[in-house]
Amino acid sequence: MIPFPEISPEIFTIQLGGLSLSLRWYALAYLAGLLLGWRIMVRMMRGSVIWGDRAPMSGEAVDDLLTWVILGVILGGRLGFVFFYEPAYYLSNPAEIVKVWEGGMSFHGGFAGVIVAAWLFCRARGLPALRLADAMAVVAPIGLFFGRIANFINAELWGRPTDLPWGVIFPGEAAQNCPGIEGLCARHPSQLYEAGLEGLALGLILWACVRSGGLRRPGLAFGIFLSGYALARIFVELFRVADQQFITPDNPLGHVIGGPVIGLTMGQVLSLPMLLVGLFFIIRAWRRDPVA
Repeated sequence: MIPFPEISPEIFTIQLGGLSLSLRWYALAYLAGLLLGWRIMVRMMRGSVIWGDRAPMSGEAVDDLLTWVILGVILGGRLGFVFFYEPAYYLSNPAEIVKVWEGGMSFHGGFAGVIVAAWLFCRARGLPALRLADAMAVVAPIGLFFGRIANFINAELWGRPTDLPWGVIFPGEAAQNCPGIEGLCARHPSQLYEAGLEGLALGLILWACVRSGGLRRPGLAFGIFLSGYALARIFVELFRVADQQFITPDNPLGHVIGGPVIGLTMGQVLSLPMLLVGLFFIIRAWRRDPVA
């Protein structure tokens, strides 16, 4: 077992009268992912060689795109969590929907929000949407990596109990509630599994795609990101505890499709369409001649 490191979710807190303002690792992860992705995209747009003909947009236009992406992440992520995971609660308490600072964001919702925001941006500017999707796919694993590390620091979204030597003893009554296990309960650090697969591994694959001329095949990088994320998420869901609203005494693994032993979690159900769409774009890109 590995004891959970003594890291506070809050980096620092400032007291202003009776108001407490805290900078949390989770917020910093969002900022770091967006800012690094923005700077890398600016450089990509200034290198026409990697695109085969010319970059889909100017480096200066990426500044405007960042605002659209931020709105897409926040609105999509929050609404995705509301409708995918706890619709009954939020429909009964609609005022709670806007309280983003209390937590509750969905990757799949945030991803959908970014797709809509980027599509609208491309329509407004007359830009090639698929080529912009490729560029955004290349930098997306950066945000995923930082976000999953922040999940670990927050001691949330932990995995199922395990006796493997890298099992982590997460703090909190919920994490230590492991039926049938006496003493301390170690769990899979599923957040780190996701950081490694969705962030590092997928990021390296996409970078290799860029280095090998993959951006000359519109849709290839986008397809690799969709299918790569989906496969990583489907795999990690085998070790990750499902959201509490799906777990019952008769369904301890929180499957939303299938039975209590063999079935699919909500994360897997939402990832399957991504996998199919990703494979479609990969096949489509390879069947067409690269841009010269």
